[in-house]
Amino acid sequence: MADMKEGKKQWYVVHTHSGCEKKVKENLDHRIESMNIEDIYQVAVPTEEEIEVKGGQRRTVTKKTFPSYVLVQMEMNDQSWNIVRNTPGVTSFISSQDEQGKLSPVALGDEEIAAILKQTETGAPRVKVGLSKGQSVRIIDGPFIDFVGVVDEINPEKGKLKVMVSFFGRETSVELDFLQVERL
Repeated sequence: MADMKEGKKQWYVVHTHSGCEKKVKENLDHRIESMNIEDIYQVAVPTEEEIEVKGGQRRTVTKKTFPSYVLVQMEMNDQSWNIVRNTPGVTSFISSQDEQGKLSPVALGDEEIAAILKQTETGAPRVKVGLSKGQSVRIIDGPFIDFVGVVDEINPEKGKLKVMVSFFGRETSVELDFLQVERL
């Protein structure tokens, strides 16, 4: 364990059973509190808000940024490693192998953790479209209802897309809201 920079407060990535990230976080938080552990500072399950458009309806959902992984800020030593590693739902630390073949947990760099934490900060939800350029769609709302076209451009920030529709034998670009189209 000497390779793990003992005594230095760092972020580590812990692999969990699929779908157990929240439960692992709760278990670790409970263990830290009940065992009065001072070497484990923070446990995080990175998530982000996403707007899905399905069946003409928008809904906001919370998605895990890294499914099956939990981030733990801790000072790596034998005690803290054992507490995290033996928490129900934890399968392993993300590790690397040294020259002697020994596995050691790898700490995230400051830039990596800063980018991850910034990404998870609550901001405007990201729009998940479910459409791609070149895909055929039917217009279900507005003046072009029942026309069929091909997606030419997608702008998730504005919630709009451009669809090439055929009018009198000519292709014309029409800007529409995500809710105004459905996949064919």
